[in-house]
Amino acid sequence: MALSPLSTASKPPRSVFETLYAFAPNRDTLGGTAYFIVDNDSKGSPQNLLVDTPPWDETTQQFLTEQGGVRWLVITHRTAIGKAAALQKHLGCEVVIQEQEAYLLPDTPTTTFQQNFRFTPQIEALWTPGYSPGSACVYCERYGGVLFTGRHLLPNRQGQPAPLRFSKTFHWPRHLRQVEALKTRFSPETLAHLCPAANTGFLRGQRTIDNAYAQLQQIDLESLRSAPALL
Repeated sequence: MALSPLSTASKPPRSVFETLYAFAPNRDTLGGTAYFIVDNDSKGSPQNLLVDTPPWDETTQQFLTEQGGVRWLVITHRTAIGKAAALQKHLGCEVVIQEQEAYLLPDTPTTTFQQNFRFTPQIEALWTPGYSPGSACVYCERYGGVLFTGRHLLPNRQGQPAPLRFSKTFHWPRHLRQVEALKTRFSPETLAHLCPAANTGFLRGQRTIDNAYAQLQQIDLESLRSAPALL
C-alpha cells in the first residue's frame, strides 16, 4: 500500500535495545512515548508489537514497513489511543485493549482482555487500573525483564519511577494497589528496566529506568495515599 500524504515527519525511532525501539513524543497522545518490539524469531509471519501509538507520519510508516510490519498494537491507556484507527486500517494489525476502554474505538476492530493478554511466550499485557479504568502495563522477558508502564508509573523530576496523581486520575487508591501488586509480582531476576509512556525527558538521556526492581521497591505507597493531584 502506498504511503498516504501526511504531515511533517517526526524523528526516526531510536534503539533502546537490539530489538526494542522508542518513538519520538507524540502530540496526538499528549507527548506520549510509544515503543516497538521486534519479534522476527517466531516461525511464520513476524510477531512485531507496538506499545501505544507513535506519531503517524511517513517516518513511522517507512520504519514499520522496513521492520516487517506490525502484528499487534496494544493500548496501555486511553490517552495513548491517538491515531490508532488510521494505523490499524493502514497496517492491518490487531488492536489489543483492555475491555473497559474498547468503546473509545467504536469503528476499529479490537481484541479485548480482562486481566491479561499473552502475545508471545515472552510478552504479556497486565491490567493495572487506576490512571484510567483500562490502564495496562506490558511485560517482556527480554533484557532481564522490561516493563512498559504506560502512565501507571512515570519518572518524577528526579527520574525515579512513581505513580503520579493527576486531576483526571480515575481511581487513586486502586492505582496504588496495582503498584503494590507489581512490587510483589517481580523479582531482581525478572525486572531490570522500566519503559514509561510519558515524562521521558526526566530520564535525562537515559533510555530506560534501570535497576527497576529495586527502584520499584523503594516507592513509599503509604506516603502517597493522600497525595494531591498534580494538575
